[in-house]
Amino acid sequence: MSETKEKKAAKGPHKRGAGVGYVYETLHREIVELKIAPGSPIDELQLAARFSMSRTPIREALVRLAAEGLITTLPNRATIVSNIDFLNLSQFFDALTLMYRVTTRLAAANYEQADLPQIYAWQEKFSKSVDERDVFEMIATNREFHLAIARAGRNRYYVELFTRLLDEGRRILRLYYQSYNDEIPRLYVEEHDDMIKAIVSRDLRLSDKLAAAHADQIVRQIQSYISADTRVNNAIDLG
Repeated sequence: MSETKEKKAAKGPHKRGAGVGYVYETLHREIVELKIAPGSPIDELQLAARFSMSRTPIREALVRLAAEGLITTLPNRATIVSNIDFLNLSQFFDALTLMYRVTTRLAAANYEQADLPQIYAWQEKFSKSVDERDVFEMIATNREFHLAIARAGRNRYYVELFTRLLDEGRRILRLYYQSYNDEIPRLYVEEHDDMIKAIVSRDLRLSDKLAAAHADQIVRQIQSYISADTRVNNAIDLG
């Protein structure tokens, strides 16, 4: 949203809930898309001026962002955009890859017909967002696609863990899309279609294999991009 449009949207009286939602959604998008860099300070007074609101809805929106791990309050009570833990990224990738494999394999074993429309619908939305180069929607619909598969596997503990990993990895996934200048090769969109076919066929071994390959290419691409990006390397050094 342009600054002019944002100011127009923020003008005038807001109902409390609407004001909180507007601030939350705007900041949430900017943080996930890395428009607000990790480690950036968050100042309630500046945000109140930016959105033409009192500090109360600003503070409530920040509480929601903190609950999602997107902002952090430091011991000195300063608030910043949460840093990305690049130093332990290999552990994150190991856990993420395992969840891709386990949830896809379980979906092939345990899905019911009623699960399939949701999986197909999220894949369609993801594909559309890729065509439109809408990064925020790519991240959101990719999350929902994989969680729909996880829910079809019928293990709530895996669903909860996978949800946490996908949420924690939103900004890392942004780097993946950024590495392609937000133009994802159709091959990688079609990998989702292949996974769906394997699940529907109840082919557990193929489902596992495709999910592993899908995770591996994402991890390799992100690792390569991080290695080549001096800005990320500087962030790692500072961390």
